[in-house]
Amino acid sequence: MNINSAIIQGAKILKDRFVKNPFLDSEILMTKAIQKDRKYILLNSKKVLDKEDLNYFQKLIKKRSIGKPIAYLTNKKFFWDSEFIVSNDTLIPRPDTELVIEKILDLTLYKKKLNVLEIGVGSGCILLSILKERKGFYGTGIDISKSCLNISKLNAIKLKVSSKLKLYKSNVDKFAVGKYDLIVSNPPYIKKRDLKYLDIDVAKFEPKLALDGGLDGLSAIRKVIKKSSELIKKNGKFILEIGFDQKNKVISLLKKEGFYINSINKDLANNDRCIVCTKI
Repeated sequence: MNINSAIIQGAKILKDRFVKNPFLDSEILMTKAIQKDRKYILLNSKKVLDKEDLNYFQKLIKKRSIGKPIAYLTNKKFFWDSEFIVSNDTLIPRPDTELVIEKILDLTLYKKKLNVLEIGVGSGCILLSILKERKGFYGTGIDISKSCLNISKLNAIKLKVSSKLKLYKSNVDKFAVGKYDLIVSNPPYIKKRDLKYLDIDVAKFEPKLALDGGLDGLSAIRKVIKKSSELIKKNGKFILEIGFDQKNKVISLLKKEGFYINSINKDLANNDRCIVCTKI
C-alpha cells in the first residue's frame, strides 16, 4: 500500500468514529509513522510503505479512533511560537492558555530582569515561553509530578533556556524557596463531578491530577493563592487561569490574601479565563 492510499484508509476509519479532522489527523500520524514531514508525504504520495511502517501507522490510527489525542500519539504540541514535547503525564497545552502569555508579555514590556515562578509547571509551556521571549528573566517551576518535571527539563533544553531555569518537585503547600516578582499558575479547576462530562479525548486520556479541582473546583486554586501571597514580592504580579464560572469566588479569595485585581481577561470563546492582580 502506498502513502496516499494508507492516509485515505486511515481518514475513513477516523471519520467513521466521528473524529473532527480525520484527513489531517491521518496525515499527521503518517508523518509520525515514517518519521518524515508533511512536505515529504505530499511529494512521495505514491511511495509504497514497508510493512513495519504500515503496521505502526495502523496502530496509531486505531488509538486515535478510540479518542487518544494526537498530541499524545506524536508526543508534541505547538504552543505560542514553539513546539513542546508532551507525554501522557502532562496536560496538553491549550490555545486559550496563550492568553496568559500575552498578558505577561504586556505587563513586562519594559522589564529587563524578573524572577518568575510557575506553580504546576507541567510541560513548561507557560514558563518556558516567557523565558524564551524575555532574555533577562529567570524562572522557577514546581510540580508534584516527577514525570512533568522531566518533560519540562527536556523542553527547556529544546528552547535553549535551561540555564535560566530551576525545577523543584514539591507540593505547593510545602514550597518555600525564594521571593518572586511574578507568579503564574494554571491549576486544576474542574469540579470532580464534572470530569466525566469532558470530551472523551480529555476525560479518558489527560492526567486527572492536572484537571481535578476537588468538589467545588477551587481546592487547588485556594492553595495556589495562599502560597502565592507568601512567595510574591510587594507590588508583584500574579496571573491565574480560572474556570469560566469561577470569577467571583476567585476574586474574593484573592482579595482576602491582599491582592488588588487589575483585570479579568476573556478567552477565545469569550469566557472569563485569566485574572491579573497585584500584591499590595
